[in-house]
Amino acid sequence: MDDAPFIIRGLTSKGGRFRPSDWADRLAGAFAVIDPNNRTNYSPYVQPTKLDGIPCVVVDRKLKATDPNAWRFLQSFALSNELITENAD
Repeated sequence: MDDAPFIIRGLTSKGGRFRPSDWADRLAGAFAVIDPNNRTNYSPYVQPTKLDGIPCVVVDRKLKATDPNAWRFLQSFALSNELITENAD
């Protein structure tokens, strides 16, 4: 089994940058919890990051087994917004 993460890049298939600029934090935030000190703790399965200066969301493949609905949601998000992905299947 391939353990490479599913990556959603903040670039559209037409080459433009996806907006808003904080989209990766917002998307990953949907899977986060807020601790008692009001800090955002991102899910270990859905992490915002920057790769080559481009906002991205890195999704651990374990999410596919632990929460198939979340996995499908993230794939659908990328597809409907025409975002470039890696290791989507």
